[in-house]
Amino acid sequence: MKDRDRYLKIVEWSEEDKCYVGRCPGLMFGGVHGDDEQKVFRELSVVVDEWIETIKKDGKPLPKATADKEYSGRFLLRVGNDLHRALAVRALEADQSLNNYATQILRDRVMPGGGEKNVNRRPQKKSA
Repeated sequence: MKDRDRYLKIVEWSEEDKCYVGRCPGLMFGGVHGDDEQKVFRELSVVVDEWIETIKKDGKPLPKATADKEYSGRFLLRVGNDLHRALAVRALEADQSLNNYATQILRDRVMPGGGEKNVNRRPQKKSA
């Protein structure tokens, strides 16, 4: 396994920039962009390799790996009293538990349509 394979790489379309944007959060700031999703992924992989080499040359330890990280499905979220109350009331109105209501809101916002983002996978080749 190459060092770059230890890090999450994200390539997604940016409506704001009108192009694909590739980034590697947890390892480096910034990223690469372009009109071709596969080319952006390849360029991002090269940039990640270069970034890792720079870190090593500087004698610094590499950041913790971000790819293939296991998630428990639980996290603690602190919100203010007013937001907590408002969410609890909305959950009651929807006849849902607060947990199910908040999960649905987060899912709808982060994963519209219910699908996963193209995270750490090579872009699919477009059929002709």
